[in-house]
Amino acid sequence: MIHKIWSHLLHWKIALLLLLNPLGFWGVGILAAIDASSLAIPMDLIIAGYVWSNRQQFWIYPVVGAIGAAVGALVPFYIGRTGGEWVLLKHVDASKYAQMRARFDRHRWFAVAVPAAMPPPFPFKLFAFGAGVFEMRVLPYMAAVFVGRTVHYMATALLVVYFGPEIVALIVHTVKQHAVLSLLLSGAVAAAFVVYTLHRRRRRRRQAEDTVPSV
Repeated sequence: MIHKIWSHLLHWKIALLLLLNPLGFWGVGILAAIDASSLAIPMDLIIAGYVWSNRQQFWIYPVVGAIGAAVGALVPFYIGRTGGEWVLLKHVDASKYAQMRARFDRHRWFAVAVPAAMPPPFPFKLFAFGAGVFEMRVLPYMAAVFVGRTVHYMATALLVVYFGPEIVALIVHTVKQHAVLSLLLSGAVAAAFVVYTLHRRRRRRRQAEDTVPSV
């Protein structure tokens, strides 16, 4: 099965070389933009192929891919901004919607960055849609997507550099075999990260308040 997945990667790589070779590493950015905006593309496999062919400059592909993802993710973001509120209000009552908006307003940057760092099949586009619905500012939104995707793609690139591209095929195969479990684990990791970050922020705030001299 791993050899079959790896053969798919080779086919993808051949197609990419034919279509995107004139664009160089910017082709990764184009594919990442498509993946973040609409069509699901196996970006981990694609980045693995590019990194393996140019291991000396492996860092370029995660960064360019993250730039493309930040641009492409504007599509679900603006869909959410233009009509998402109406869609949500059709499915949840006004009080529930207000609670959802309040939670997102408190943790909006992490609510985008953490899902952007999660591997498939984590539903990142839903969070991008939600960011548009709850009117997150565009530049912080794009920065959050860029940071999250950079973390994800850089992890893929480092795995390829140290273990070879087959390790990515193995991970993809394992994730597909246990899609529901992978989704639950990704959600748990995302939730744990958000809780940990908020705990650190509150602790620092309390420490700052304790150091302020009383009048």
